Amino acid sequence: MIEVEGLTKRYGLRTAVDGISFSVDKGEIVGFLGPNGAGKSTTLRMLTGFLAPSAGAIRIDGIDMLEKPIEARRRIGYMPEACPLYPEMRVVEYLRYRAELKGVPSRDLAKRVDAALGQASVSEVASRIIGQLSKGTRQRVGLADALVADPPLLVLDEPTAGLDPNQIRQVRDLIKGFAKTKTVLVSTHILPEVEATCERVVIIAKGRVVQIGTPAELVAASSVERKFVIRSKASREALEAALATLPGVRFDGKSDDGITRLVVRVGDASDGLAETIFELVAKAGLSLRELSEAKGASLEDVFSQLTHTDAAKPLADDDEEDEDQDEKPASEDEE
Repeated sequence: MIEVEGLTKRYGLRTAVDGISFSVDKGEIVGFLGPNGAGKSTTLRMLTGFLAPSAGAIRIDGIDMLEKPIEARRRIGYMPEACPLYPEMRVVEYLRYRAELKGVPSRDLAKRVDAALGQASVSEVASRIIGQLSKGTRQRVGLADALVADPPLLVLDEPTAGLDPNQIRQVRDLIKGFAKTKTVLVSTHILPEVEATCERVVIIAKGRVVQIGTPAELVAASSVERKFVIRSKASREALEAALATLPGVRFDGKSDDGITRLVVRVGDASDGLAETIFELVAKAGLSLRELSEAKGASLEDVFSQLTHTDAAKPLADDDEEDEDQDEKPASEDEE
């Protein structure tokens, strides 16, 4: 459904997206992840035809986006991070207007608008003026807009931004419900939602793809350190000295009422690590009240590991906004 080859976007001497390639199969739900400023929103705008690439190819359902942009865009329901709604219109009026723009036949307008209202859980505010709605509700109106023409492909940029936990769960269930019936590419910072809904994940950093695979594959292939919890009457200093020979070991702990609770982080994925820790503590003549391995690595751990180079330069939340500001004059020049 989506084929991307060597996609690049430059602004003068700055490269925002640097030759990325990936594909999304029909009926697949794929997460598109990256830290702020990594080029996620720029990539999604190019995929949906709102921004012209500097180089590379995009095919939507076999249609070249650059050669036949209108035909390709008819197959896409796009929800940008900041939904450009008309605040003076009522929700149902806005969705009807958008459906007409997207070519929904007159005989199907009412049916499609009602369906989109229900899917995005905004039926109860259908007659309300958009400008009077909360941010979270406006976000769901943007989701209804993406759904109103019943496109085979949905591209969702931060669809749960501004939603409360119940609304996030509704959106997650809605996306999961599209499995095998629609193709979905979703960008989000809520990584547990990605693990719960996405079959595969594409992670980018500094405009380049750094990893592609299922959440389970990425976690299994990562070198994320293992964590063990120790409780003992021995001092923290004595425990750390006993375990100092473990590869890549780090400690975090505290003592309370004569009991030391120590978190041992070890950069070693080999079997028998718990037994090794027990033997080292016993060899030092120390006793244990508890030795347990903490929950295994998560997609969040893998994401942090793969994109840690970006952390060297702190990025504020408005870095994507700065990126947007750069894009506007660039796209106007290209047009």
